[in-house]
Amino acid sequence: MSDGFEDQTFDDTTSDDTVDDSTDAPMFDLDGDGVADDVMVVGDETYIDVDGDGVADAVMTADGELFVDTDGDGVLDSQFIDFDGDGVIDQIHTDTDGDGVVDQMVADTDGDGFIDLVATDTDGDGIIDHYAMDSDGDGKVDTVIIDQDGDGEADVTMTDTTGDGNLDTVTYGDQTDNRNDVGFGTSVNPNA
Repeated sequence: MSDGFEDQTFDDTTSDDTVDDSTDAPMFDLDGDGVADDVMVVGDETYIDVDGDGVADAVMTADGELFVDTDGDGVLDSQFIDFDGDGVIDQIHTDTDGDGVVDQMVADTDGDGFIDLVATDTDGDGIIDHYAMDSDGDGKVDTVIIDQDGDGEADVTMTDTTGDGNLDTVTYGDQTDNRNDVGFGTSVNPNA
């Protein structure tokens, strides 16, 4: 192929042949369309062209980290991480605004294969300041934590204490950090 990528049309992984399977090019179908993506291996890195335009849409490093261009602008903006090596992605770090700094992280913190934490830098200062969590594994956000002043301490915590899917308790900062937290105390929504 003239774009520099190998077209992948085979997968020789049988154990009863004389071919060294370690030299076979890896197979990927990152967009799930049933067609193998174009792959080019350079040194310890594997470049993956998902859409066939000759530009790498993803890069896999020798240690298995996967970097992906999720918005098609030619910049690798997301890192998919499998910390425990089980083949299931544990965290995804994304640079949503293209400034080179991660401003969103989603994670499976309990290893069940489902995302239960989304952490976001909402103001672009490089510090995560908004967390949404599913702490009981039911697929619904039950805790939201906001750090409004960037000190790493919760200024506002909203919790679903009744398990009905509505955030019904709000707790404000504790004022022990000598910063300008917005308030102090707890409010309960009796209608939630």
